[in-house]
Formats: sequence, structure tokens, C-alpha cells
Amino acid sequence: MKKQLILENGEVLIGVGFGADQQMSGEVVFNTGMTGYQEILSDPSYCGQIVTLTYPLIGNYGINRDDFESISPAIHGLIVREVELAPSHWRNEESLDTLLRAKGIPGLSGIDTRKLTRMIREVGTLKGRICSMDVNVDEVVQELKDSAPLQDQVSRVSTKDPYHVPGKGKRVVLVDCGMKHGILLELIERNCDVVVVPYNTSAEEIIRLGADGVLVSNGPGNPQDVPETIQTVKDLLGKVPLFGICLGHQLLALATGATTSKLRFGHRGSNHPIREISTGAIDITAQNHGYTVDHDSLEGTNLIITHIAVNDETVEGLAHKEYPAFSVQYHPEANPGPHDANHLFDQFMTLMNQTQTANVLA
Repeated sequence: MKKQLILENGEVLIGVGFGADQQMSGEVVFNTGMTGYQEILSDPSYCGQIVTLTYPLIGNYGINRDDFESISPAIHGLIVREVELAPSHWRNEESLDTLLRAKGIPGLSGIDTRKLTRMIREVGTLKGRICSMDVNVDEVVQELKDSAPLQDQVSRVSTKDPYHVPGKGKRVVLVDCGMKHGILLELIERNCDVVVVPYNTSAEEIIRLGADGVLVSNGPGNPQDVPETIQTVKDLLGKVPLFGICLGHQLLALATGATTSKLRFGHRGSNHPIREISTGAIDITAQNHGYTVDHDSLEGTNLIITHIAVNDETVEGLAHKEYPAFSVQYHPEANPGPHDANHLFDQFMTLMNQTQTANVLA
């Protein structure tokens, strides 16, 4: 069945629908990863977005039970050049088409994804709508132009209630702003005793839980839309070791007086090089974010830049000058992507151990 993607700039791209047969709007973004479509579509950081995959063939290895980054995908649509409806792989359990149908997510294939990606790179991310062929295009374009950006994505994808993942090691409180399961898995593999809490949990409650360390997760949207979490991070600084990933990185910056702004088309993919300033070492990283910490705004704060992006020199890592707190803009757990930066979880473990030792000696 023919369907179309209508963009707020008036562009219309016609393709063939798959997945759920329904209309859905969202911010149209692109991801350059060659594999990992299951992890991408289930990453809560894509909440409210229509994701364009630049690799031309998607769905060929199907869907399996192990590669989900969340139970309920929050994307608003998936756009591909070609979709494989009959996957072949020993781990395959269902097709991409059947999964999207079950989750109520529309897909659109047969689209010139190269053209769409070049358009987004030139003019920036665009609001769009996947819909049937019988709609009034001019009316849809006007509705897209008039629609306000979402501001509640984090509350949509964060856990509603705290839950415990028992372990015999350090007690880590994981603030869920749209957490990927890969982050939780990395903590479990290090024997951490993890308590996952909602994004708006207060610092007082986190301290009451007996946290040896706090990890503030990735998540969707504008970091300025979650003032509750910013306040929590501000109140935790100096009281407990803190590690921020992606959105958590931006929240650490905001909590210390820096500012953030929106990138034209964001960083989304599995091959983004970053440089560690102190050593010059290069890591290839997985990234998914549309906002960045403003470089100049860090002057006068207690944060130092530890990593920068090789491609555009945006801020990719921060550390606090006085307190045990650091953050990165990229995803050290990857899923999908290279595991060059996986050592950052070990750095967090070391930070918790050092802080505990210092407290005992004091």
C-alpha cells in the first residue's frame, strides 16, 4: 500500500507502507549505523521521532528477544530504502514488519533515504508525518508548522516506579531518563546492586537509598525540559560519585551553570570518533543526541572538558574540578556500536571505590 512522508517544508516522499497501518507525526532524524536496527528502534532516546536509516537494506536478520534496549519502543516511525519481509538468521524470531505492527509503529520503505538525509543535513531536522495518500498535503504541512515540539518525552519513557536489580557489589542508583538496557547490563556485569528510579526522584531520596554512586542515563528531548533532574544532579554533587551518559551529560552541565543548544541535525550512528584531550587517544563511539553542551558556557563553571568530537569539535566529555563527577555525550555501552569506550564503566567503579576509601580515612 502506497504511503507518503510529508515534511513541514512542503517536501513529499512517496513509498510503500509496512508495519502498523496508521498515521504518525514526529521529528525526522537519521541514523548512519549499518546494523543494529532493533536496538535503534527500541532506544527510548528516539521517543517522538521518525527515524531514517541510511543503510539501504533493513530487516534482513529479523528481530530476536535479546537485542531490545527497552520493552516498548517509543519511536513514531521508521523510514528505510528497502525492507526485508522474510529475514534469514539463526537468531531470528519475527520480522521487523510484524514487530512494528504489534507495537503500533508505522514504517515506510522505497524512500530515497540519501535524498532525505542530505535534506536534513542542509536545513536541519524537520517535523514530518507518515500518512496515507488521500490526505490534503497543504493542510498537513500547516499542521506540522503549527505544532509545538514535544516537551514531555522523558516522563513518557522513564520508569514510573523504582525497582531493584539485586547484586552483591556497589549500590548504584540509576536515574532513568530513558535508560537503555545496555547500561543496566554493564552495571550488572560488574556485580552492582542497582536501584532504578524515575527521572524526578529527589537527591534526598537517592541518598536515603544508600547510594555508593549515581548514574544519570540517556534520554530523549531537550535537557532543559527536565528541571527536576537538573535540580537532583545539582543537589547530589559532592555527596556521591556521579556518572552521566548522553542526556545525563547535558544535565550535569546545566546543573553547574553551563548551557545547552540544539544541533542542526544531531549525532546518530555507530562510528563517531572522539578524542580524549589528556592522552590524544581516539575512540569510535555510538551516539544518539540532538543537543550539545555549549563550549563557551563552560568557562567560569567547575567543569573541565575531557573529550571532544573529532568531526565538529563539540563537547563530548566533562569532569568536575572538585567533586567525583564526570560525564560523556556518547554511549559507552554501545548497543549497537563499538565498545571502545566500555572502560568508562570501570572508571565509574574506580571512582566509587576511591570515594569510599577517602571517606573511611577521613
